[in-house]
Formats: sequence, structure tokens, C-alpha cells
Amino acid sequence: MAAVKEKLVTIRLPKTKERQDDVFVSVNERTWQIKRGVAVEVPECVAEVIANSEKAEEERWAFEEANQK
Repeated sequence: MAAVKEKLVTIRLPKTKERQDDVFVSVNERTWQIKRGVAVEVPECVAEVIANSEKAEEERWAFEEANQK
């Protein structure tokens, strides 16, 4: 049985003073460790997980800021 080829996308996670650690992603029992500051090719599902995580973090910051007033 031939393996289904996944669509790959290139991503680059910024490396900042606050964020220097690699990013661990797991999708359906497969795992990736993504180095910050380096362009890498990952399956589309990995890029989607990272984008959803960033969106959730932005929403958390907005919620916390709104509730501090």
C-alpha cells in the first residue's frame, strides 16, 4: 500500500528574548520538535496546530486584559 504524501508548508517560529525554547507539536501520535528562528518544512496539520495555539494565546491575553480593569 502506497503512503499518502502530505502537503508540506514552510514555517519559521520567531526567536525572542522571552521565547527561545523549541516548540513540541503532536498530531495523531506523531511528534515534531521545531527549532525557533529556523525555517522548516512541516505537514500542514502541524502549521494549523501552531496557528490555533497562537490564536488561543492572543484570546487569553485579551481576556486577562479586559478583566484587569
